[in-house]
Formats: sequence, C-alpha cells, structure tokens
Amino acid sequence: MKPAPSASTANAAAWAASKPPLLRFLSTCHTDFSAETGGAVADYIPELGKADPDHFGISLATLDGHVYEVGDTRIPFTIQSMSKPFVFALALDTLGAARVESAIGVEPSGDPFNSIRLNADNHPFNPMVNAGAIACSGLIHEAKGADAFEYIRQALGRFAGRELEVDEAVFASESATGDRNRAIGYLLRTSAVVKDDVGAVLAVYFRQCSVLVTARDIAVMAATLANRGVNPVTGEQVVTPYAISRTLSVMTSSGMYDYAGEWIYRVGIPAKSGVGGGILAALPARLGLGSYSPRLDKHGNSVRGIKVCEALSRHYDLHMLNRSDDARNSIIADYNIGKNPSRRSRRSQEQKILAAHHQEVRVIELVGTLSFSNVDYVSRQLAARPRPQFVIFDLRRVAAMTRAGARLLAEEFRELAAYHVTVILSGIRRSSAEWKMIGQWTEGLSNIRNYFLLDAAIEWAEDQVVYRHGGAIDFHENTELSEQPLLAGLTAEELTDLASLATVRSYRSGEKIVAAGDPATSLFFLRSGVVHVSLPDGIRLATQTAGMAFGEMALLESHRSADVTADMAATAYEIPLGDFERFRKQHPRAAEQIMRNLAQLLADRLIVANTRVNLLRTS
Repeated sequence: MKPAPSASTANAAAWAASKPPLLRFLSTCHTDFSAETGGAVADYIPELGKADPDHFGISLATLDGHVYEVGDTRIPFTIQSMSKPFVFALALDTLGAARVESAIGVEPSGDPFNSIRLNADNHPFNPMVNAGAIACSGLIHEAKGADAFEYIRQALGRFAGRELEVDEAVFASESATGDRNRAIGYLLRTSAVVKDDVGAVLAVYFRQCSVLVTARDIAVMAATLANRGVNPVTGEQVVTPYAISRTLSVMTSSGMYDYAGEWIYRVGIPAKSGVGGGILAALPARLGLGSYSPRLDKHGNSVRGIKVCEALSRHYDLHMLNRSDDARNSIIADYNIGKNPSRRSRRSQEQKILAAHHQEVRVIELVGTLSFSNVDYVSRQLAARPRPQFVIFDLRRVAAMTRAGARLLAEEFRELAAYHVTVILSGIRRSSAEWKMIGQWTEGLSNIRNYFLLDAAIEWAEDQVVYRHGGAIDFHENTELSEQPLLAGLTAEELTDLASLATVRSYRSGEKIVAAGDPATSLFFLRSGVVHVSLPDGIRLATQTAGMAFGEMALLESHRSADVTADMAATAYEIPLGDFERFRKQHPRAAEQIMRNLAQLLADRLIVANTRVNLLRTS
C-alpha cells in the first residue's frame, strides 16, 4: 500500500493546479453560458451552416503576451467580417489615410451589415459594413493587383502571430451565393469607388472572409489592436499606431452594425463580430478578447460571445469611458540632492558646496504611463517650487508614453531651456522608441542630457554644482592618509606608523581591484583616481574618489561582498590585514577611534538608505 502524500506535497500540487483569478472567471463564463442555446447558425452561406452549434471557446490575450484559453479555442472557423478592421488598418498604411478616407466614410449606418446603400456622397458609410469592406479590398487590389489577397493573408497572419490558411469550401460557397455582395460591388463600381474589375475585387473579399482562425487567434489579433499595432506574442509592429487609432474609432461606432449603439453603451469595448460565430474585442492598452460560438442573434452576432463580453466588462468595470487613472500617481518620488545625494563619496570641500546649494538639483522619479494629463501634472508640480538649475526626470519605472504625453514633455523641456535649466533624463536609452518620440519635438535643444543610471545622472549634476560655485574635482591629485575619514582623529605619530605598513599600488582604468567572494586580506585607502563598488550582477553601490577607503569591511567580514573596479587610472595605499591588526594592538586608542569612525560611516550610509526608502513612501 502506497503511503499517503504529505501535507506539503498535497499543498504544492494544489498550488501548481490553481488557476489565476482571470482564468477562473473565464472558466465560469464558459460553464454558465454553455447552457445558452438561443440563436441559430448562419446558413445563408451554405457551408457555414455545417458548423457545430455546441462549439464554444473563449480566449483572452494580455499585452505582455500571455494567452488564456477556455473551451474550444483551437477549433478553426472562418474569420468573415472580423477581417474588416484589419484590412481597413492595412489599407490606411498601404495607400495612406487621404486616399482611403476619400473613398470610404466613417459614420455609422444604422443598417444591417449587408445593406445595399451608400451615403449622400455615394460612398460606403464605413469600412465595417460590407460595402466599405469591399471598397477596402478594392483599394488593396488597386495597389497590389493579383497579389492583393496574398498581401492581405500575410498581414492577417502577422496580426495572429502565425500563418493562416483559407477554407476553400467556404470560399466556393461564398462565391456561389454572393449575389448581394456582387450587387454592392457593381454599385461601388458605378460610383467610381471600386475602379478595378468587380469580379477580381470580390474574389479578394470572399477569400479574406474565408481565412481560417481560432478563438485564440482572434484574441491575439484583438490584443494587437489594443497594443497600438504591436503583436504582444511576437513583438512585431504589424501596422502603425495611426492606423490602429482610426480603426478602433470605427469599430467603436460601427463594429457591431445596427447593434453598435447598444453595444458601446452596455459593454464599452471596441469590437467586431463575424457570421462565422466569432467576436473579437480590443480594450486599448489592456487586453484582447476572442470568442467562438456559431449561434447568432438577429443582428448576426454570436449569442454566447456577446454574453462573455458583457460579463467581462460588467464584472471588472472595463467600459473604456470609465477610466480611473489618476495623474497624481505618476510621481513616485520628488526630492533634491540634499535628501538623496549620489553614491559618490565626496571630499569635505565638495560636501560643503553641495550642502549649501542642494536645492539647485531637483529629481522627479516617474512611474506608469506618461499620458497627457500625467505630464501636465508633473509640469505643474515642478513649477510649484523654486526654479532649480538642473532637473532629473527618472523614467526607469515608466511603462509607456503616449504621443500626447511625449509632446507635452518636450514642450516642458523647451520651457525649461528658456530659463536656462538643464534637463537630465535617466532610465531611458537613446535607442528606445520613447527617446525617438520625444526627439521629434526637441531637435535643436542643447539643455538635454542623458544618463541611463539615475545615480550617474545625480553625480553629473552634483559635479556641475561644484564647478559653478568655485569648487574643483581633481581626480589626479594625490591625497594622504591624514585626509581619510576612516582615520580621522589619529595622531601624527599613529598615522606615520600606519603609513609605514602601506604599499602604494597602481591600477589601470577598468581593472578589477577586489572581487566578490575573495578572502578579505587588505584595506585600501584611495590615493588618486576614482573606483566604483558594485555587486556581482553589475549594480553600482558607491563611487569612491581620492581620500576615501574601500575594502574596509574586511574589519568585519572574512570575505569580500562586492567588486571594486577602477573607473580611471588610480593609486591606493594597500595595508595587509595582518599588519593592520598588529598596528591596532600596538595603538589601542587608534584602534578604538578607527572602529568609531567605521561605525559612523556605516551609520551615515544607513541614514542615506533610509532616506531613499522614505522618499518613495512619502512622495
């Protein structure tokens, strides 16, 4: 008889089998709505009537590329009218907005999707009804000729993140029964909206509607719309943000045809349905939802799919017009260098200058999305205090930046330039999309600096303050042991005895002086140059300049806990730990003073660390 599993094993198994709350919610929706048998499978295209009415799949894709799946999410079905927003976005990028907008309107029609009616300008009302979609296919055909459908198929595949195929049987069925669409096509040809052969254009349209997808596919496609055209699974920028914003606008007003007003009122998520049984919904900057259930209501929308969308929106309050983002949450910390200086150890003269002029450097650490309202709030907070000479905007916690936010931020930089304030950006690389976006509106400005690490940005600003107020930072100047804070209070005789134990070492720029994990066998007193202390993973803990000690933790630890590397050519006094211990026994007063100094240095570091934590808590 096998022994029963232990409680810890059982708990581990239960944890591994547990579902995230969102997946549990989707599973509940699937269970609850599977009992819904209202509606009927579309049969006006005979091949669609063969779909299993009991099939039901729900998929949700997040913008970090995770995909939830419940039920029949891998059952293929034809995309039908859900292709329309993607082909519209493709047309905008391929032919340009002016050409597309001159042929197709953007107003809701209030009519069924297959209405044979044009607007007062004899153009389709919008690209979501059949007339507008056929016009879109016609525009692509104008641009690509015989390759038009393959161009569309490949684009749909990039939205889905995989190659998509055509259901040839459905295509044949659509072609055989597509007289109403032919009537629309010839009406568009008569109105000069479609310029190419109507039969060729309709073949492209019928084929794009016959592309096979799954609920998972359309969730990823919807998430690509929600993610400003970037497929969250593959990372590919499929179409431009401009095309996406215009496509989502039309989906909002017309995506659900003559049910669109009710939809946006109750659900509030841009969506598109297809008579194959699919519904996709794209909530900008949040998620993409895809569902498949072939039973349709009188509007041609999936009955179960609508229920899923309504439940998700209602349960999590996802209506796009019910946003609660608070601009005041965009600043996580706001301080000057008096409260949080750089990690560089400064000499007494530098410390005095920085203490007297700490208000000249303002640091604002930002978080979340930099939107229009967030940047406006930041600019008003900046103006509410006396004008600094340097402003550091730390963007390392900024997840995204809207074009409106980037433009307003650039305008703030111009305003600061007019007052001779230097802007320093940290936490952002010059190769990033955000930097390039800001750069569109900051060309010609000379007041912008960039350091990826916040500490490096603060250190540079501190140096400028020291220079402006008559200070000097001479890294090559030699210092003596008497200038070392760790040795403060020692007599001349004690310092002379200690110096006799020291050997002057020289180090090249980039040379590692101390390695984490090595035995701690020496103390070092930096004589000239600069070194930095860092963890093995590269995180910089401190920058030490001439007149400072490093490796002093050897007095408390047997092995090194950090790396020390020369930032430039440097020299240091090295005193073997054994010799130092003998010195301490011969000079007990000096030994006690050194340990007091060490305790004070550690206390100062702890105070700085606590101040940094408090800044994040209270800002």
